[in-house]
Amino acid sequence: MIYQHCYLDGSPLDFPVGKVVCIGRNYLDHIRELNNMVPETPILFMKPATALIALDQPIQLPVGRGGCHHEVELAVLVGRQLQNADAETACRAIAGYGIALDLTLRDLQNELKKKGYPWETAKAFDGSCPLSSFLKPEALPEPQATDLSLRVNGEIRQQGNTQQMMVSIFDLMAYISTYFTLQPGDVVLTGTPAGVRPLASGDRLILNLAGHEFTARVA
Repeated sequence: MIYQHCYLDGSPLDFPVGKVVCIGRNYLDHIRELNNMVPETPILFMKPATALIALDQPIQLPVGRGGCHHEVELAVLVGRQLQNADAETACRAIAGYGIALDLTLRDLQNELKKKGYPWETAKAFDGSCPLSSFLKPEALPEPQATDLSLRVNGEIRQQGNTQQMMVSIFDLMAYISTYFTLQPGDVVLTGTPAGVRPLASGDRLILNLAGHEFTARVA
């Protein structure tokens, strides 16, 4: 099924499906669990539009590429072009908030990191960004004080609050826009809290954003 941005009520959004710009290491507890260095500036990487699938579609784990970890993240839908923007302008450009999984081939990523190579083959494969429908901005009046969590087979795996981000949502979007123009239909993933672990075939997932639950399953 072809992915299309839509609101929580199912109404489609008249935006093209664009790139996904992600931030690495934006929650200190996640940095610590992977024994990574704390970055001085945001670490950015991208996923192409082909990485996007709707959360209600079965998640296909790549075969023969090692463990595939879940990373639950607040997702921001861009509604206006942003280039060299400030945080206030970035705030006004948001068309919606959702919750996503940044699926990561961890074994492959670790190999690439050791060699000093880019992460894209571990992060940007087809279907690597299962994404929920979006809440309208007014439905999330305090995006920088929002709970998000992930349960797998009934077990809490990840739980955090956007207050824990090292770089705030609007500042992050402004920073990104100084390097890459953000276009309507682009999605920004804002980092993941601790608790990342491998997924397995048959897993049942419940993602929660500010009390809104979304279900997913691994094929």
